[in-house]
Amino acid sequence: MINLAPRYLLKMGNENVTISQAQQQVDAWIKTLGVKYFSELTNTAILMEEVGELARIMARKYGDQSFKKSESDNDLADEMADVLWVLICLANQTGVNLTEAFIKNMEKKTERDAERHKTNEKLR
Repeated sequence: MINLAPRYLLKMGNENVTISQAQQQVDAWIKTLGVKYFSELTNTAILMEEVGELARIMARKYGDQSFKKSESDNDLADEMADVLWVLICLANQTGVNLTEAFIKNMEKKTERDAERHKTNEKLR
């Protein structure tokens, strides 16, 4: 099997990767090995497909459905990574800094939901 990804693009082992580093790595990979980004619309369709594959595994592994005999590729982590990859592509293409977006979103959720969940009878 040919190793297509240059080592300098990947963080291997136990090293943590920041969201910003992930965005940079995806961009470098696309520009060196992927030739160019797919269009935003194509990447949106791919994102929906990847989320569907993730949902299929979740429904079979944790839900009421069972795996078909013909299904052998049930790598939950790989499907989650595929979703993350395409989401990062879309962020890069649309100029979204996912680190900033994540921090703002956590702040919004914290402000909005700090007491809401604590007082929710359904969560007790």
